Amino acid sequence: MSGMEGKVALVTGAAGGIGAAVVRSLGERGAAVAAVDRDAERLADVVDKLRADGLQAAAFPADVTSSAEVEAVVDRVEYTLGPLDFLVNAAGVLRLSEARALTDEDWAVTFAVNTTGVFFVSRAVVNRMIGRGGGGALVTVASNAAGTARVEMAAYAASKAAATMFTKCLGLEVAKEGIRCNLVAPGSTETPMLSSMWHDESGPRGTIDGHPDAYRVGIPLGKIARPEDVADAVAFLLSDQAAHITMHDLTVDGGATLGV
Repeated sequence: MSGMEGKVALVTGAAGGIGAAVVRSLGERGAAVAAVDRDAERLADVVDKLRADGLQAAAFPADVTSSAEVEAVVDRVEYTLGPLDFLVNAAGVLRLSEARALTDEDWAVTFAVNTTGVFFVSRAVVNRMIGRGGGGALVTVASNAAGTARVEMAAYAASKAAATMFTKCLGLEVAKEGIRCNLVAPGSTETPMLSSMWHDESGPRGTIDGHPDAYRVGIPLGKIARPEDVADAVAFLLSDQAAHITMHDLTVDGGATLGV
């Protein structure tokens, strides 16, 4: 695969399932990728495997909930790899609880990573893109839960809805600078985040079949997404093939939200 040779990308949440798949996908297309995550040990493992496969990837441990750390790591990335062309906001956390039982910390941590982190990183990268005369693309990995109510996912869904609208508003404002801002909204995907929601071996089947008691339909395509399915959608929206697409929300959920 090719098409991104000479481009530089920054991916947050790069030690996680979708984030790591995005780093690999962009690397396979020829981009030099800055992999950012607060879990330095897992991040190093991900990057070591990519580099062993001949891909251009470098680890940059940082916490996206810290504005100072974000500004510093973006400076470090651009000094090391060059001016950024692409950003992927893939860092995310999930705290499951009924809305009225959420703790202050559950709410604060969820929004700090899923929403404020998107703001901090997007602001840092886009300001530098504009400072160079504009041009570039970013994708925020949101969720199909941003537009569909889910039991025990109030904090997560609300944080992803906020990140979705932030990304679209940013896209509207910077379109004149030639910067495209899009979203990918995954549904159930084979990641540690999904498996953390399963209580026994029936978990995968239940996800595919749905849970009527939780008002949740299943997945019409009859399978759970692979991280690579989401990464391919991200790569498309960053690529020149999507040159006239901005402020778009691409749902990748096998039909779980029935196309709504």
